[in-house]
Amino acid sequence: MSVPPNRPVAAHASGLLIPLAVVILCEAAFRLGHLKSDTLAPPSLILVSFIDALSDGTLLATTRDTLITTFGGLACGGLAGLALGTLFGSFRRLDRLFRFPIELIRPIPSVALIPIAMIVAGFGYTMEMAVVSFAATWPVLITTRSAIAEIEPRLIEVARVLRLGVIATTFKIMLPAALPRIFIGIRLAAGVALIVSVTVEIAANPIGLGHAIMLAQQSLQPGAMLALLVWIGVVGVAINSLLVFLQARLFGRTGSAGLPR
Repeated sequence: MSVPPNRPVAAHASGLLIPLAVVILCEAAFRLGHLKSDTLAPPSLILVSFIDALSDGTLLATTRDTLITTFGGLACGGLAGLALGTLFGSFRRLDRLFRFPIELIRPIPSVALIPIAMIVAGFGYTMEMAVVSFAATWPVLITTRSAIAEIEPRLIEVARVLRLGVIATTFKIMLPAALPRIFIGIRLAAGVALIVSVTVEIAANPIGLGHAIMLAQQSLQPGAMLALLVWIGVVGVAINSLLVFLQARLFGRTGSAGLPR
């Protein structure tokens, strides 16, 4: 049975009904005087604040800073997680040897590393990317380790028959077979990277969207503060949509199991 071509569009449109209803109800509550607050703002004021930040260039500048650290940390942490996950998934004894140290380090909150990162790198992109890299490593490492360890044994036998070395087996057999599942870990790590990046900016680093939120809060501008919060959500949706698009183009339905689109 064929699926109507407009079904995905209708599904996305229906998903906007509840947010739209909430926006209308909030605006009506402010307009009618049922909701009065010095710390909140009506949706109309949030929209005006968003347009002002977009027109004067501050929104684009802060978004650029946050995306630099998000993708930079994701790249560094993702590569580290991919390398370690491949190593531990390929060699069971090594995995057992390092399992406890990894489980000991992994639960450490990434923001707890901010003081150390500040001592080493000071303020700026490097410090933030170091903290984001730490957080982004673990989803990729765990997913890669599991995917490599569960590769079909017959593929390894093919590599032995072909007399492939360890490096050739890894890059020609194991990683291509595990890549659809590894990509799910990359999608998880991307969300974590954005969250940690904004958190570091709120807590310590005077750049990016997180710092802009703090400035809006300190200057008692709830409209600007909430506009930035909504924009961060939009940025997160855009990043995930881009990764979903790449996942569909690279793997089709093979890599789509395990996470909603």
